[in-house]
Amino acid sequence: MTVETPILEIENLSISFFTSKGEIPAVMDFSCRIMPGEAMGLVGESGCGKSTVALAVMRYLGQAGRITKGAIRFKGRDMAALSQRELRDLRGSEIAMIYQEPMASLNPAMTVGQQLTEVPMVHEGVSARVAQEMAHDIVASVRLPDPARILRAYPHQLSGGQQQRIVIAMALMSRPSLLILDEPTTALDVTVEAGIVELVKKLGRERGTSMLFISHNLGLVLETCDRICVMYSGEAVETGAVTEVFDRMRHPYTQALFRSIPLPGAHKNARPLVAIPGNFPLPHERPPGCYFGPRCSYFVAGRCDAHRIDMARVDTGHDSRCLRVGEIAWDVPPPRQERALATQIGGPVLTIDRLRKYYQVTSGALFNRVRRLVKANEAVSFEARRAEILAIVGESGCGKSTLAKILMGLETATAGEATLNGEAIGKLPVQQRSAKTVSSIQMVFQNPFDTLNPSMRVGDQIVRVLEKFAIGSSQADRKARMLELLDLVRLPREFATRVPRQLSGGQKQRIGIARAFAGTPAVVVADEPVSALDVSVQAAITELLMDIQRKSGTTMLFISHDLSVVRYLSDRVVVMYLGHIVEVGSTEDVFAPPYHPYTEALLSAVPIADTSVKKKRILLEGEIPSAISPPPGCPFQTRCRWKQRVPGNRCDTELPPMVELRDGHFIKCHLAPQVLAEMEPVITLAAAHDANIDAATQP
Repeated sequence: MTVETPILEIENLSISFFTSKGEIPAVMDFSCRIMPGEAMGLVGESGCGKSTVALAVMRYLGQAGRITKGAIRFKGRDMAALSQRELRDLRGSEIAMIYQEPMASLNPAMTVGQQLTEVPMVHEGVSARVAQEMAHDIVASVRLPDPARILRAYPHQLSGGQQQRIVIAMALMSRPSLLILDEPTTALDVTVEAGIVELVKKLGRERGTSMLFISHNLGLVLETCDRICVMYSGEAVETGAVTEVFDRMRHPYTQALFRSIPLPGAHKNARPLVAIPGNFPLPHERPPGCYFGPRCSYFVAGRCDAHRIDMARVDTGHDSRCLRVGEIAWDVPPPRQERALATQIGGPVLTIDRLRKYYQVTSGALFNRVRRLVKANEAVSFEARRAEILAIVGESGCGKSTLAKILMGLETATAGEATLNGEAIGKLPVQQRSAKTVSSIQMVFQNPFDTLNPSMRVGDQIVRVLEKFAIGSSQADRKARMLELLDLVRLPREFATRVPRQLSGGQKQRIGIARAFAGTPAVVVADEPVSALDVSVQAAITELLMDIQRKSGTTMLFISHDLSVVRYLSDRVVVMYLGHIVEVGSTEDVFAPPYHPYTEALLSAVPIADTSVKKKRILLEGEIPSAISPPPGCPFQTRCRWKQRVPGNRCDTELPPMVELRDGHFIKCHLAPQVLAEMEPVITLAAAHDANIDAATQP
């Protein structure tokens, strides 16, 4: 194989799935190539065909899937001409794939060591002793502590980040030429995600591995990949070098994607997001001509829908599937959005005072049981004010969801109190709460697919909530209110007769929002309400939530690990770590130095899809300590890069006090004021770029 020969070449690929209802085209006329050592990012909304392309490369399309046209060549060899035995030899040795959910790739009944040693023993025929040495080395290379212990462990004994590192180690055991990563970090915390991405880049450089990186996160693609291919409804619509496409996007869909994500310049009042209008087309509903046409602001009837559109050359190595690519003024900013009036924030509605939540767990053998405490929340105190959006951020295990459960009455506080409009609710389970109290604090859940009754019509589910809260004097009143709620979340009234399976993910989440606001709550707890949705749908749901919140004056607790969304919509931010609040303040204060060292690391881990943004790289070493045996002193001291700047061993022995840096901005840290003053911004936006944004959004 010469240097010029691509590792992977896909040419005019078309894939269909054949069902009882006929042929369903999934991918049409798709082409891309990956050169040795190159990383290609494949991005687009759910259903666009990204994973189907990856499965076609691995020849994992199943009985219903079939390649109807085109070719896939690996190192110049036609994959269609390979026998099943040749394919088996290729998979896992020359081509490896890492899936979104690590436990789907790990056998729960085998130790990590058994699963890792199996790879070289099967593919390379090495001895068990050599395979064990290789497994030990690869576990160390993916930066897992105590490789010997990890190799003896079963998958369930590892955290999500550790499991994903093991899957990466398994994929790299045979030094594959091509590594396919299908949303490998979606289920991980942002800090773990940053470590995984850095690891993949490092191993790619060291081993010369080519990568096909599938993701909906444009920031991750910018940080990881050399080139990018944007897909829409089964077609590649734009492809080129990452920086070229990011800085000179030449397809309306790519442009629309960027306008719907909260980059550092966006702001909920001054610079609102622009959601992509309409819905993603189903395979049997694709329009004639340009598939993006019905959602495109540059659409010209009679031209864009006249015939199929081919990829056109924009520049060297940069192609676009747009008929008007040479006519559109791409650098002209979108029409100015109407500025939303800032909500007038009132007095406290919800007060949390030294709230603690401990769980008792039992471990050990039958006659040697040991009872231990899990300290999920530790002396949590803050206020949420009327009409305020208060974000609560932190890694998994920090206590965010436990706090939400206490507020909703699904758990009760061990100590301390939560007070809602003067009523103590922290130790009041939901069964003992009045209908008025339950209706006063509602929740929008993370996964819209699991929160609706699949056998009930949408309208009936909303009416049932109104009945529970005794809203309306008759069934007719409640039905009228239900239709008003559908109007509120911008869904057609005829959706009242549909069942959940007839709705998209974004539509289901709108129904969840309608239910949450049915009882005119004083507080809405939004637990990762957009993380399960595509970026284009995220923008629409985020804007909808804020619009309803502004009109109703509702207080919102927005629980999230996505700091880009938090920066865009929140008024104040609470940062949690291992059950403690370590920083609280206005969004402007929390996102600017001085930071708590943990906040600094969180901000550094945020992937940002903007080439003009400069970001410091701060990787946290080690895992989050267990809430069963938290470290003494400062809860963050085991991972803090500033610890050596504190004299003596105070971080190891003393819990820091909550110190007010400026009006309303508090951090829990031992660092002296002069040391905090040395902190530099983690995220810096180029001045010229920021000025351009300001000019484009001035009234």
